[in-house]
Amino acid sequence: MPSGLRVRLVVAFLLAAAFGALLTAGLTFYRARAAILDRAQETAVADLRTQLDSLAPDLAFPPGTEDLRGLTRQIDQAGGARAWHASASYRGGEPVSASRGTPPVPGELRETVQDSGRAAHQRIEHDGRSWLALGMPVSYTDEPGNTGPGRDADSGALSGLTVYAAFPLDDDGADIDALVTAAQTGAVPALALALVPALFAARSVLRPVRRLRHGAERIAAGELDTRLDAEGHDELADLTRSFNTMAETLERDAAELRRLESGARRFAADVAHELRTPLAAMAAVTEVLDEDAASGVLPADTEDAVRLISEEVRTLARMVEDLMEVSRFDAKAAPVHREDVDLRTLVVKTLQLRGWAHDERVRAVLPERAPVRADPRRIDVVLGNLVANALHHGRPPVTVAVRVHHEQAEVTVADRGPGIPEDVLPYVFERFYKADAARPRTGGSGLGLAIAHENAALHDGSLTAANHPAGGAVFTLTLPLAPPQDASSRGTT
Repeated sequence: MPSGLRVRLVVAFLLAAAFGALLTAGLTFYRARAAILDRAQETAVADLRTQLDSLAPDLAFPPGTEDLRGLTRQIDQAGGARAWHASASYRGGEPVSASRGTPPVPGELRETVQDSGRAAHQRIEHDGRSWLALGMPVSYTDEPGNTGPGRDADSGALSGLTVYAAFPLDDDGADIDALVTAAQTGAVPALALALVPALFAARSVLRPVRRLRHGAERIAAGELDTRLDAEGHDELADLTRSFNTMAETLERDAAELRRLESGARRFAADVAHELRTPLAAMAAVTEVLDEDAASGVLPADTEDAVRLISEEVRTLARMVEDLMEVSRFDAKAAPVHREDVDLRTLVVKTLQLRGWAHDERVRAVLPERAPVRADPRRIDVVLGNLVANALHHGRPPVTVAVRVHHEQAEVTVADRGPGIPEDVLPYVFERFYKADAARPRTGGSGLGLAIAHENAALHDGSLTAANHPAGGAVFTLTLPLAPPQDASSRGTT
């Protein structure tokens, strides 16, 4: 089937027009053919009656075989252009004919004439041609002084003489063939003429559909103020008005969502900013209390409470800093200070700053140089978060490996823990997501992986999570390599 709506509409219109023309032509042909054949039958019956009216009274009665043959010869000669082929029988005998080309009389026709006592006709096929066969009984006339046989009148007794005549329907068949030819000849112009309204109808239908498609594309591109002109009162006009209503609702809802989202971001940023000052004061106080707790001057219960408060204050401070960072990501205001650096150098510095450089639980595999243009502080946040996450939720040893693969620098952080459940993998980088809502607090803010993912995106890179076939989780940070001209100006670290 054609794929275009215009083509399908035109084809459907033409098929409907062709079907209508074919149906009309068929009915017309059927009626015309029936009228032609009926006219031929009526004319033939009238002509045969006329011949019998003039010839039957001169027939010797009862007739012999030669008398019957002579009667049929006279009928054949009187037929003229109709080309009669006559035969006659007396009292149910075999029909006698004077012509060798006379078609045999159908048995059904003979039975019909004998049973009804009236003239009958039947179309037959003979020598590949269509023929009309007639059968007409001859009766005695009731006119005074006339006792001889006459034509088949409604009054009078049957004489026992039956005359049969057949003639080819070549002329009538030619008329019928002319009708068929005329119908076939007129079909092509009719379909050609039907193509014009078909194209017009397809255009009138597709024009609003095309406008709706363009409007939908503009809506998908973010132009929510798109509106279409609704012309008319048909179904397509109603669809256009519904489209405008939908676009208006989408624009209103989108504006409300943007307002709410902006308010939520501003609220989170404001709250985080306002909390920094009291948290700084609380951190200063907890440092003093930590010194007193370390000196042993506080009672045991007070010392435990001080250490708990101190830990919670530090956790809260980290959460506030993470919230501030997230608000900068949402506002597209996170600064990125790129430098030309070897990714191996960033890994080594991250491990040293957090005390993991000489920790047996963490192993670094740095076989090849990987030059990148990156913000060292943000890459440090990503690597530190991944290693800390692997140590806390997985099992050592944690392997940090750097390699260059497909013109990209990759850092993989793998542990030997139970891995990440498959149903959790799609959500590990969502904010505050917990694989198990009933698990105890871990001391983190729940934003670490989300911030790491955002930092990777800021560098035109990616951060993915997967499970190693041998067990354990694998996080992969991918960054684009630095251009060769920039890399050539640096030394090897």
